[in-house]
Amino acid sequence: MADLSTVFTGIPFENPFLLASAPPTESESNIMRAFEAGWGGVVTKTIGLHPVANVRGPKTKFLRVDDGGVRLSMAKRPASTVIASWNWELISDKPLDWWIPRLTAIKKAWPNRVLVASIMAGSGNDKELRHWQTLAEGVQDAGVDAIELNFSCPHMDRIDMGSNIGKDKVLCSISTQAVRAVARVPVWVKLTPASADIVEEAEATFLGGADAISSSNTFPSLPPIDPATLDFEVSVDGYVASGGLGGPAILPQSLAKMAQMTQAFPDRAFSGIGGISTFDHALSYFLLGCGTIQVATAAMLDHAIGPNIIRGLRDGMSAFLERNADRGWTSLADFRGLRRGHVVAHSEIARPDAADYRGGVDEEAEGYAVEAAAR
Repeated sequence: MADLSTVFTGIPFENPFLLASAPPTESESNIMRAFEAGWGGVVTKTIGLHPVANVRGPKTKFLRVDDGGVRLSMAKRPASTVIASWNWELISDKPLDWWIPRLTAIKKAWPNRVLVASIMAGSGNDKELRHWQTLAEGVQDAGVDAIELNFSCPHMDRIDMGSNIGKDKVLCSISTQAVRAVARVPVWVKLTPASADIVEEAEATFLGGADAISSSNTFPSLPPIDPATLDFEVSVDGYVASGGLGGPAILPQSLAKMAQMTQAFPDRAFSGIGGISTFDHALSYFLLGCGTIQVATAAMLDHAIGPNIIRGLRDGMSAFLERNADRGWTSLADFRGLRRGHVVAHSEIARPDAADYRGGVDEEAEGYAVEAAAR
């Protein structure tokens, strides 16, 4: 039998597949259902100290492309395929006091499954840093196995919150240090991909005491404009704000961000997020060095908590290990990171042997310029 279990940041997992912090993990009932479906872990919807009021109207929509065509629209229609999710929902609208008894109840019901609490506060002053500590102390006292710091929400107005922390290495380090000072459980940090150099923020969080990094959260984005009405396809009173793009469309981008970090810190722990719906997708993250993966969009499209998705992930990993049994592979540890070293600088990729090809570094005209000169 293939062994799907793993240990990540010192925590034993039945399998390395988690339901990510997202709308499906905003309630006790959904989290319970996710564990019943077989997920190895669940990360709660991000918890804050105070109640949050979300926008009116739909908070999550799915971007579709016509099969065999080029029309991109969020309109649900036949002969189309989902390529992305779009979300402008804020953190949980339930405060810490609402969550604490529910976290305790979940852990009592599922003591052997991993429950991770996502939390978020500001970082502009000592009061805000204390808010991080209050949140961390509250959720760990409730029994969670780990804490994930949300430095990645792409639609926060405050300059000291969400992805605005994740873009600033100083704020990353300070906020992580504040939580690390009171944490008795592993601390994960969820970084934004909207960063000039995500390695800098990763280094800052590790220096601040993080045990692992989760990436990527959704990418900042806008919904399409309807050419018939000239309105954004998602709006309130005609207005829209930046939201987060997730799902299949961001898989290659998220892999690139992850490769940067796992190469810079090959001995540290990473949880891969972005575009995952099958084991083949998860495998890409594992081969880059991730120890767990997290799923959101695919689960939302599958009864909210992804019962078919987790079944496919587990069956896919079992089949993969069985196919590679002759290599001696029996668990994730045997193949994790095997392709991390295959991501190199562009200049290291082999070029054609033709003597007149110089990689575009000389001043001679190339490509279209050559053809234009000939005419």
